[in-house]
Amino acid sequence: MSDSEIKEIQWTIHTTHPEMVKPARDRLAEVVDPEIGMNIIQLGLVRDIEIENNAARLKMILTTPFCPYGPAMIEMTKAKAVEAFNMPVTIEMGMEMWDFSMMEDPSALDWGMYA
Repeated sequence: MSDSEIKEIQWTIHTTHPEMVKPARDRLAEVVDPEIGMNIIQLGLVRDIEIENNAARLKMILTTPFCPYGPAMIEMTKAKAVEAFNMPVTIEMGMEMWDFSMMEDPSALDWGMYA
């Protein structure tokens, strides 16, 4: 798959703190949804990241509202964000429902994972 087919989510920090995008993506990509086997960046679960007053606020969603791994994934996301930004981080849970169109790389659908 070419880079042109990957649809990278644009967070607020892309405009306000572009130097923080790569560290954020790199660290947050270490958080994997154990049921799906893909990381939270690939799945598009991190919906926005803002930095204000030396603190980061990360808005995320889960693939299902009652994801059994949700609490652990949220804590891991917070820990990885603190590593990336080296500042306090709060996680805000978004209310939007996740669907496949939110994935950065929809070619995962071609793997036969989701028939």
